[in-house]
Amino acid sequence: MSRRIRYVPPGGALVEVTCRTLQSRQLLRPSPLLREITLGILGRAQKRSGVAIHAFVFLATHYHLLVSVADADQLADFVGYLNSNLAREVGRIYEWKEKVWGRRYQGILVSEEEEAQVERLSYLVRQGCKEGLVSDPLEWPGATSWQAMLDGSSLTGTWFDRTAECLVRRKGRAVGDREFTEAECVVLTPLPAWTHLEPEIQRERLRELLDLARAEAEALKRETGRKPLGREAVLRQDPYRAVVGSKRSPAPLVHAASRRVRLAYREAYRLFTLAYRRAAEQLRAGLTSVVFPEGCFPPPGPFLRPVAA
Repeated sequence: MSRRIRYVPPGGALVEVTCRTLQSRQLLRPSPLLREITLGILGRAQKRSGVAIHAFVFLATHYHLLVSVADADQLADFVGYLNSNLAREVGRIYEWKEKVWGRRYQGILVSEEEEAQVERLSYLVRQGCKEGLVSDPLEWPGATSWQAMLDGSSLTGTWFDRTAECLVRRKGRAVGDREFTEAECVVLTPLPAWTHLEPEIQRERLRELLDLARAEAEALKRETGRKPLGREAVLRQDPYRAVVGSKRSPAPLVHAASRRVRLAYREAYRLFTLAYRRAAEQLRAGLTSVVFPEGCFPPPGPFLRPVAA
């Protein structure tokens, strides 16, 4: 099946971004250094692209973000910068020579409905608990936004300027491990559906979601008879190991709470793709004055064969 054409409605949207490692290997296995670097790269990517970050969690085999973007180009620029830099740092830390990501990131729209936005935030909060890895989302040793969302603490990481480091090394000078580093901060913005709420009410609602995740972890423990793996065991996992049986399901176009809203998004996307494919067919036919719908990435043009003399 062909990949879905990247689409963000006019005016921008909330998007849930997911990206998975190659073969579900634990290449993002948390460590203090990887957490520090992840926050640094995420902060730098946010600063250069201007996206609003609402929540995030980085697991061992994948990550999830809730971000608001103006269009598909801003989303692609942000995620491309994040993924390329994070992949290089993961390769350095774990001496991994192959590619890190299994495929292109997945960006699923989230409707403006509060129920839909809170449901996706809850899904992110449950990561790590629903798999039996930790009993509390706050115990996860990787990069997450939960503590900062609760108490307003800083999400500061480190950006390693590898370009400057490489230039100095080419001149034959030794470089210290942290000689070319900068502090970068991830700035959090409330969910669009929560912007009208007082900060304390937002925190209380997050605490409720955290309690639900803890209850799910406790229920899983009773059902299986096994305790969660725990923070220290997570830190000791083999980053090369592939997680067997990781669940994959077809990605929806949009996470919506009501059928009416879901159908409205589908209709808007249908009209968008119809205009895109018509223009693409004209381009393949050799027409030059082709108009693609706004907000898309046009395909490359056809080969221009020289005219025989």
